[in-house]
Amino acid sequence: MTEKTFVLLKPDAVKRGLVGKIIKTFEQAGLNIIALKMVKPTPELVFKHYPETNEWFSILGGKTLDGYAEYRLDVKKELGTDDKVEIGKMIKKWLIEYLTSGSVVAMVLEGNRAIKNVRRLCGNTLPLFADPGSIRGKLSIDSSDRANAEKRPVYNLIHASGEPDEAKYEIELWFPELAEKILPK
Repeated sequence: MTEKTFVLLKPDAVKRGLVGKIIKTFEQAGLNIIALKMVKPTPELVFKHYPETNEWFSILGGKTLDGYAEYRLDVKKELGTDDKVEIGKMIKKWLIEYLTSGSVVAMVLEGNRAIKNVRRLCGNTLPLFADPGSIRGKLSIDSSDRANAEKRPVYNLIHASGEPDEAKYEIELWFPELAEKILPK
């Protein structure tokens, strides 16, 4: 089944000169680039990119709580709270600061089962747990404990839509000038 998906190469990928290498990985996997642009996103755009629901904040905050527990760190002492939703809101703020800190490359990829294939190629969002052959497994150099200590998101090079509705939303958000032409009616 041919699908379209959204991919965002984050500032760490751009700053480290990994854009070509990452794009080559997608092309070698049989995915086609149907839209691509380099931009310096605004805080408003990035704010819209990430969900604004307590469910999403709770998931994000829960991952952070797990990381603090694994490394036996006192989350309340470090972040001032152990509430998942509040921590998730903090992380969204960090993500906005991070994604607006430099240029990013936004793209739309198309191919057989593109959404799942791109996610597989990217690897786990936490580089430490990414398969060694994945983009994050080969190229990421960050960890959640380091990110937590520095009160910032994990620098994991790339964002990829996780499901069809998310891909459609993100394509419309980042490529409003093309969305009508490239998305199914």
